[in-house]
Amino acid sequence: MTNSIIEDLVNFLDQSPTAWHAVDMLKKALVKEGFLELEEGQEWHLEKGKGYFLIRDGSSICAFITPNEELKKAQIIASHTDSPALKLKPNPEYRKDTMTLLASEIYGAPLLTSWFNRDLGIAGRVFFVNPEEQVSSTLIHIEDRPVTIPQLAIHLDREANEKGPQFNKQESFSALAALDFDPQTSFLLSILKEKIQDSFQYILSYDLLLYPLEKARLYGNEMVASYRLDSLASVHAGLMALKTSAAHKNNLNMCLFSNHEEVGSQTAPGAGSPFLLHVLERILLSFNLKRDHFLQLLPRSFCLSVDLAHAINPNYMDKHDPRHQLFLGKGPVIKYNANQRYASDAKTSAPIIHLCEKHVIPYQLFSSRNDVPCGSTIGPIQAANSGIPTLDIGSPQLSMHSCRELMALQDHLEMCRLLAAFLQD
Repeated sequence: MTNSIIEDLVNFLDQSPTAWHAVDMLKKALVKEGFLELEEGQEWHLEKGKGYFLIRDGSSICAFITPNEELKKAQIIASHTDSPALKLKPNPEYRKDTMTLLASEIYGAPLLTSWFNRDLGIAGRVFFVNPEEQVSSTLIHIEDRPVTIPQLAIHLDREANEKGPQFNKQESFSALAALDFDPQTSFLLSILKEKIQDSFQYILSYDLLLYPLEKARLYGNEMVASYRLDSLASVHAGLMALKTSAAHKNNLNMCLFSNHEEVGSQTAPGAGSPFLLHVLERILLSFNLKRDHFLQLLPRSFCLSVDLAHAINPNYMDKHDPRHQLFLGKGPVIKYNANQRYASDAKTSAPIIHLCEKHVIPYQLFSSRNDVPCGSTIGPIQAANSGIPTLDIGSPQLSMHSCRELMALQDHLEMCRLLAAFLQD
């Protein structure tokens, strides 16, 4: 089953340890396809039938293809670029005896036990003063100086296998970085200086996260395991769909991939911001359309919120609703929740089910157990902010929010087909 789409997915996963790296990879892919970059702070002069993209904060990206004729509605694929992680604190470095440690802060809701005993790299963005006395930034991806978070031995935590390992979120998640490192020298600053390609005077600040160094791996021709499948697999499927879509007669084809979904989206680059509405309004203004056209556009449009879903775990069958079990390899999932943790309802699901039937794309329906509350997505947030009809879908996966997630290759290929059909139909 290995094909160019799967090979591209694996490369995307390996090169995207943070949201900033993922957006940089997306930018390169879009430029290669002929998309033109826009700046929020500059005037736009858009042309019909062309592809454009813009980036906010380096971690959220919006890409779109303008229609060939009058713009009547938008077809939007939305997902997120971040994943649960351990982020280094602003002043992370400290010593215990001869050991140099890096203190981390928990970002989102990672499966914390999966972070113990792993080879961890450091990645993110660094801001510094360049030789011209200007503030510059660069992306950092450090693989050759791994750190680790050692777990307490079974002899010192006798009930770890019965009750789970003991840990404290403040004390237990500092990464061991070095032994006998010069106490007069900063371990972190020294390795950052080695990696910054540009000449610089001094470092000002950074956003750095730990990430597992283990690469994405295929399990035969059936599955792929990796960090950040949630939700880079969705982002990748959206990118594939946009790259293969042609300019529509009246539809604006768009992908919006936002940062900070894992912490609530209420940030400037997050889905809770007016980023989407600003972009849509500016597109219409560029074509000399009035605000009334903008307000008409919103209810005519449609958004697919694409995230991951909980495949049935064969070792924990009782955690799933028996009539809404999701299976790896059985196709994309439409996600429902009566309390609107997902934006789906009968009206928004009907056209996508019809699309799946038309293109012979397998699909599954998900609803969680009443006694096991589900998570949420950017779908309800985006729908509430914009008024755009929205449906929550996703690919099934195992071990969500762990350092090593698992999904079926066939589900990713079917999701690529579904998103492509969504933009083309």
